[in-house]
Amino acid sequence: MACSVATAQINETPAALDGLDVQEHLNDQLPLDTKFTDRNGNVVRLGDFFDGEKPVILSLNYSNCPMLCQQQFNGLITTLRQMDPSVGKDFQIVSISIDPKETPQRANDTFKRYYQEYGRADTANGWNFLVGTPRQILAVSRATGVQFRYVPERDEYAHIAVAMICTPDGRISRYLYGIQFDEPTLRLSLVEASEGKIGTTIDRVILACFMYDETAGRYGPEAVKIMKLGAFTTVLCLVVGLAPFWVFRRRYQTYRNHIHSQHQEGQSPSQAT
Repeated sequence: MACSVATAQINETPAALDGLDVQEHLNDQLPLDTKFTDRNGNVVRLGDFFDGEKPVILSLNYSNCPMLCQQQFNGLITTLRQMDPSVGKDFQIVSISIDPKETPQRANDTFKRYYQEYGRADTANGWNFLVGTPRQILAVSRATGVQFRYVPERDEYAHIAVAMICTPDGRISRYLYGIQFDEPTLRLSLVEASEGKIGTTIDRVILACFMYDETAGRYGPEAVKIMKLGAFTTVLCLVVGLAPFWVFRRRYQTYRNHIHSQHQEGQSPSQAT
């Protein structure tokens, strides 16, 4: 599905942005065999960051971006710091540079900045900034449907602010647009992508009652599920509330039957005891 995105946050000419879009490839498999270079200069596969257990936040950015990428990552960091799940422990972050001229050293500088801003110890293994060749970058661009364009007169890249939430086995689960991330939406998107492997019981209950609203870009209530949950809750409360009455009534009926049986046998209650 094509999603037009407001790009007022980036100072580009209209010609540079004309025609740029995101063709969503929901549930499509990423090219996991595509090789990149990580911030330490090691050759890695995209699939190395999908372990079958943790979801992945994937983005196409570049470190030398004069404005939009920084704003997007600043917004992401702000939201991540509000969340209980942690980078590395509960999910991975993979950012692929769309500028083939960027080096591992530049990627490492970017890693240091955002890792320090995140401020949670022992999460370094969850932050992955990758660089690659044009062919490698385009392989991911085509698979995700995220378009960008080089602007030679400015030596910059026109692109759209979007993050993709991916499943642990490397499929695209959700697209989140913009430079600000709603905390419940980001958290529930990760819970959804992980098929409930991360998050709390409350998160899974909320996810069962809410569905993603593509027009609003966040999770909204699904009336039918809420009505069903309300009906179930009402029945449960009635059962819990009436259970003592039913138990007392049954015991009282048993006692009356016992007394009646004794009278029929010509015994009084005092003789029976």
